[in-house]
Amino acid sequence: MEKTWKPTTAGILSIVAGAIELLIGIGLTVALGLAASLYGPIPGLPSGILPVFGVPLIIIGIVAIVGGIYALRRKIWGLTLAGSICALFCPGFILGILAIIFVVMGKNEFA
Repeated sequence: MEKTWKPTTAGILSIVAGAIELLIGIGLTVALGLAASLYGPIPGLPSGILPVFGVPLIIIGIVAIVGGIYALRRKIWGLTLAGSICALFCPGFILGILAIIFVVMGKNEFA
């Protein structure tokens, strides 16, 4: 089976998008935690809930990075596709769109 550039490119795009999501999620968690400690809880919200809003972005970023690694290794196509879908949540969502396209185009190269 001939190896092409498609899974490699998809993997790199997923890893970059996942890293951006991870950094934004961590920054959001830290910033909201700091704001909650400086200004107190928001009326109507439980105390300590604000930092939790960054956690989904952290999880999605980790899945995108893991999917990108599997794309580079050309293993587990489903996980690679899930990682490229998670890359859509990056502010530069075009990275996720391109990653999905390249993963689907290179499906026959996965073990």
